[in-house]
Amino acid sequence: MPEITTVHDDVHSRYLASLDGEVIGEAVYRDTEDGRIFTHSEINPAFEHQGYGTQMVRAALDDTRSAGLKPIGQCSMVRNFLAEHPDYARR
Repeated sequence: MPEITTVHDDVHSRYLASLDGEVIGEAVYRDTEDGRIFTHSEINPAFEHQGYGTQMVRAALDDTRSAGLKPIGQCSMVRNFLAEHPDYARR
């Protein structure tokens, strides 16, 4: 499976996932005093069920933890990832 590139677009409070230069997904968040709350995430339907969502979420959560913030999954994609990888739920 090809690797995607995930970049932090802090101006718009989101992470963008790209494959071969095409944006195929995003993870939208809002920062609060409790942590970084991921409110919405999606992968373009043409690229679903290929592991790209997991790659995007992992990159977003790695960046969130590097910033010293606690990730909070309000959307199902991030919430499910955190349930499967409890180490990511810690600050």
